[in-house]
Amino acid sequence: MNGGFEDRKKAFENKWAHDEELRFKVMARRAKLVGLWAAGEMGLSGAAADAYAVELVKADMAESGEEDVFRKVKQDFAAKGVARSDHHIRGKMDELLAAAKDQIMHEVK
Repeated sequence: MNGGFEDRKKAFENKWAHDEELRFKVMARRAKLVGLWAAGEMGLSGAAADAYAVELVKADMAESGEEDVFRKVKQDFAAKGVARSDHHIRGKMDELLAAAKDQIMHEVK
């Protein structure tokens, strides 16, 4: 009887670990997509856009949640004279979160 419980516990732990890994991948992908979008808004392209996207992924690792990404984009836009409202930036982040989820889910299958 105890074996069934242990099997269920192990399956739950495996699912939790898998879900956390997927969540991490989605958030990293979203940060990259936001970075590429923001780079374009600031007039960056090619290697400079890719480098900015990598910076944003690193910034996303600084703290949990998305505020670190939002703050960096907002500050970088201000430094470059790019006028975008908080609402616009957050809306784009939400849109790109959905795109990141879709991309990761299609890669996993």
